[in-house]
Amino acid sequence: MPEIRLQHILTLVQLLAKGARHNFVEVTTGDLGKNISRSQQAASKHLLDLENSGYIERVRRGQKFGVRVTDKGYSEIQSLFTSLKSALESAPAAIDFEGTVVSGMGEGAYYMSLEGYKKQFKEKLGYEPYPGTLNIRLVDPLYMTARRELGSHPSIFIDGFSDGTRTYGWVKCYRATIDGVQNAAALVLERTHYDDSMLEVIAPVSIKDSAGIKLGDRAKVRVHVQMP
Repeated sequence: MPEIRLQHILTLVQLLAKGARHNFVEVTTGDLGKNISRSQQAASKHLLDLENSGYIERVRRGQKFGVRVTDKGYSEIQSLFTSLKSALESAPAAIDFEGTVVSGMGEGAYYMSLEGYKKQFKEKLGYEPYPGTLNIRLVDPLYMTARRELGSHPSIFIDGFSDGTRTYGWVKCYRATIDGVQNAAALVLERTHYDDSMLEVIAPVSIKDSAGIKLGDRAKVRVHVQMP
C-alpha cells in the first residue's frame, strides 16, 4: 500500500488533474484550498509537506508557484489506484441470504412449465426445475441490499422469448444451496411483481420436501456468484 498520508492524496490528485505529471503548472494555495475543501493555509502546508517528502517539485513564478508531481508522487498515486481498483472489482465467491419461507402468487409453477424456459433450464442448468419457486422473504436490510445487487454479478442467462401471443422476460440464474439442497438456483427476473425483499429459488426437486421446511420457517441460502 502507498506510504503517502491520506490528507495529501486529494492534493496530489488535483495537481495531476491540472496536468502536473509532466509539466510545471501554476497553482495558487487559495484555488487549491477551494478544490480540496481546505483553507488556504492547509493547502500551503500540504504543498510544503509534499515537497519535503519528494512527491512534488516547486518553482516560484512571481506570486504563484509552478508545481510538478515527481515520479515518486505519481508512483504513490498509481499504487493507491491499483489497490482501490482491485478492492472495488473483487467479488465474493458466494453471498449468504436468510429469510422466512412464504407463499408466492402461484406464478412460479406456470412459468417453470413453459417450454421456452424448460428447454433452456435443462440445457444451461442441467435439469428441468420442479414446478414452482421457493419464495424467501428477506427482512434484514443487508440481505435486501445484496438481493438488489445480485443481478450485477455474472449469471447463467436464460433468454426471454415469445410464444406468438405474449413475450416472456429473461432470467438470470445463480447456483445456490439451501438447507442441504445442493443443486438449487436463485433467480433474478426481468419481470416480477416482487421487490428486493423477495428471493426466489428453484431446484430439480421440491425444496420444501427435500429440506423439510414449511411456510413460516427460517431458511438460509448460499448463492454462488463466481462463474466456474
